[in-house]
Amino acid sequence: MKTRKRIVIVGAGFGGLQLAQDLENTGYDILLIDKNNYHQFQPLMYQVATARLEPASISFPLRKVFQHSKNVRIRIAEVLSVDTQNKILRTSIDDFEYDYLVIAVGCTTNYFGNEAIEKFTFPMKSVPEAIQLRNRILQTFEDTLIAAPENIQPLMNFVVVGGGPTGVELAGALSEMKKNILPRDYPDKDFSKLTIYLLEGSPFVLSPMSEDSRKMSRKYLEDLGVIVKTSTIVSHYDGRTVTLQNGETIEALNVIWAAGVTGNSINGIPTENITRGNRFTVNRHNELEKLKDVYAIGDIAWMPTPKYPNGHPQVASVAIAHAKSLGKNFKKLEKNQPLVDFEYHDKGSMATIGKRKAVVDLPKFSFQGRLAWFTWMFVHLMLILSVKNKLSIFITWMYSYFNNDSTLRVLLKPTNKKVDNIPPAKLL
Repeated sequence: MKTRKRIVIVGAGFGGLQLAQDLENTGYDILLIDKNNYHQFQPLMYQVATARLEPASISFPLRKVFQHSKNVRIRIAEVLSVDTQNKILRTSIDDFEYDYLVIAVGCTTNYFGNEAIEKFTFPMKSVPEAIQLRNRILQTFEDTLIAAPENIQPLMNFVVVGGGPTGVELAGALSEMKKNILPRDYPDKDFSKLTIYLLEGSPFVLSPMSEDSRKMSRKYLEDLGVIVKTSTIVSHYDGRTVTLQNGETIEALNVIWAAGVTGNSINGIPTENITRGNRFTVNRHNELEKLKDVYAIGDIAWMPTPKYPNGHPQVASVAIAHAKSLGKNFKKLEKNQPLVDFEYHDKGSMATIGKRKAVVDLPKFSFQGRLAWFTWMFVHLMLILSVKNKLSIFITWMYSYFNNDSTLRVLLKPTNKKVDNIPPAKLL
């Protein structure tokens, strides 16, 4: 009797989830491991942080996705290490043997070794971090009503560090809150002094995009009142004062860090397989160099090709393309057919800055404005997993479009109750 091979996929982001779906009901046994029991849609994380969408709208329970699967099983666990010699993945709940290991753990916030910045700034790479930031933003508006005079302007200053899509979209959303929502929520408070800064180390915001998109995105931001500073690097932040490399300072109690990412590391992967940005070097089949039966896809994978000698961009479309290519190769492997080299076909990129303000780059042309904004909305709705979530997000967006408002500005603070006396399930 033929023994079924087991593929263990670590990470349920865009790549890991797509691969598990592509291998559903095949001849492989699939084990999908993630520290959360849901898939999170990162491109709309900033809308959770600015109280435009509920966290549940961009989160999808993994077990719901695979309810009818015959071969995909899910475990919620932290990965501790991998023993590549004996093909064992060690996790917080158990050790799992594998025939093939696929690492799709993505990236985390990169603070470039600056501990002070890591301590005092707010990241936004996960749903819990987005909720934490939403609470901070909403609490700040409450605090301005009772703050001492010397703390008013530092409270009113929001600094977003990083001019990529996340930073640009977040700065635009905060500006629209200032314009449309705060005057109605706080009629007894003047928020005209609320200032949003967007700081970017390179000469442009949205650097990888076309020149027209870079120019228009900056214009849109400045029209919304955002102070955009390019070629500007943050050297220090002590929780109140942002110090720039040129010596300039900004007093701000709210600094959001969206300035870069670094790969999530896994103990046991040889150092010779790790390159710049903590990414794993892979061949054209997504297999780690000189490490048989271990693969990496998505943001964590670094695959130089003639078209992309410095590796592919760390975006969702690459992760999905990696997963689809690897899924096909696993099916070919099962039939002893020759594998196909991965080639990325860029379908374009986009970012939204505010209502009716967006930029879209397609392979042969780019466009901006209202049409770009509707295109951005349509593409993101299509990428959402469930029909229920698509409908929920669409209704929320339409309500916001016609009313310039949302009904989600609820402060949800964690309880202080401790449950340390309850033993872990594996000890019961």
